Amino acid sequence: MGDGLRRYLHSYTPAAPLATFRMAFGLLVLASVVRFWAKGWIAELYLRPRFFFPYYGFEWVRPWGAYTYGLFALCGLCALLVALGYWYRTAAAGLFLSFTYIELLDKSTYLNHYYFVSLVALLLLVLPAGRYFALDTRRNPARWRNEVPRWTVDALRLLMGIVYVYAGLAKLNSDWLLHALPLRIWLPAKNDLPLIGPLLGQVWVAYAFSWFGALYDLTVPFFLLNRRTRPWAYATVVVFHVLTAVLFPIGMFPYVMMVAALIFFPAAGHERVLERLRRLRHFSPASPLPAAPLHYGPARRQLLLMGLSVFFLVQLLLPFRYLLYPRELFWTEEGYRFSWRVMLMEKMGNVQFKVVDGATGRIRQVDNREHLSVLQEKMMSTQPDMLVQFAHYLRDYYARQGVQNPKVYADAYVSLNGRLGKSFIDPTVDLARVSDDLRPKPWILPFDDEISGL
Repeated sequence: MGDGLRRYLHSYTPAAPLATFRMAFGLLVLASVVRFWAKGWIAELYLRPRFFFPYYGFEWVRPWGAYTYGLFALCGLCALLVALGYWYRTAAAGLFLSFTYIELLDKSTYLNHYYFVSLVALLLLVLPAGRYFALDTRRNPARWRNEVPRWTVDALRLLMGIVYVYAGLAKLNSDWLLHALPLRIWLPAKNDLPLIGPLLGQVWVAYAFSWFGALYDLTVPFFLLNRRTRPWAYATVVVFHVLTAVLFPIGMFPYVMMVAALIFFPAAGHERVLERLRRLRHFSPASPLPAAPLHYGPARRQLLLMGLSVFFLVQLLLPFRYLLYPRELFWTEEGYRFSWRVMLMEKMGNVQFKVVDGATGRIRQVDNREHLSVLQEKMMSTQPDMLVQFAHYLRDYYARQGVQNPKVYADAYVSLNGRLGKSFIDPTVDLARVSDDLRPKPWILPFDDEISGL
């Protein structure tokens, strides 16, 4: 280990940034849970459908019926306790497990910011974010620490940097940069907005948004790290994410990113925020304590650093797993999820399933809406792994209805980024006999086009 790295691993920084990040993150997750509940999405997404699309290896994750409300309540409670710093480790573990379980319930609800929340919750579980300005320090003053190892704060900054830079790298493709797609499709639909609406139908605006979006993602974490450019970079963060919140229905993600980016500011700014809350008197020890840095023993520090190294190695490599697949990523979506590819394509599809009785040859046409929600059908129609999963469900469903050796075929047509729709999968392949695994899917028909780039 070099002397510079050794000094870095033994250096300390004020704990205030971890405390404010913990509080803001917990409150945002709580707000998300309340919003989800209030809009009736728990019943719509997790109670009414007959079938759910599991992630590979997590087929055992299933909704709990009416008790799913209890799962969301547990998630919201843990988020609140994390924000307050009360029973912090237990609450952080509960938040990570409950939120991630909800995220894994149905592949059709996948969003990048759900994945981001799970990763942050996992990091908070091992970082000392409950040692300062937390109710735990009121219960047990011995836990209070006003300084933490510098790498515990930098871990959150590194995760933010990975999210932004990988999102920027994903935009370096011909559809995004050379054709301003899919923004040329999406922006004109918002031309009724006040002030900016008339501009959104202009082609040059779509190109400007596309190029600025790529440049912003690739550079903003570095500008946030620099003291001189940080205020301007954060102003850009706010403007960028406010615009995305106005223009696109992506839920809480813009607000999560605006709050999370505050971790790049020095401790003095965080202390000023906390000073305004000190009048509550419940987040500090019962009696004043001297400066107390948090010291990890050699074995524990080594274990934490090894764990974080593995965590970040996975985050750096996982987005590139698409290179293991031979064909166009946007068409096949093999290796697409969990890679920070944010809002890169407009993909529309239509799929009609038929079930053939293996003994009599009788054909049954399937009404997808009898089994799936509107969202599930929409997402399934363009994603091959979900087509296979639904075909397996239909095989088992019709076998229970008395169909002998049911065979399942699908006619699927997909349009990608405004191109003419075309056949997506081989309609002669019996999907009931296709394995649901991570191997390349040869029954996906060729794209016959090229989207060059990363």
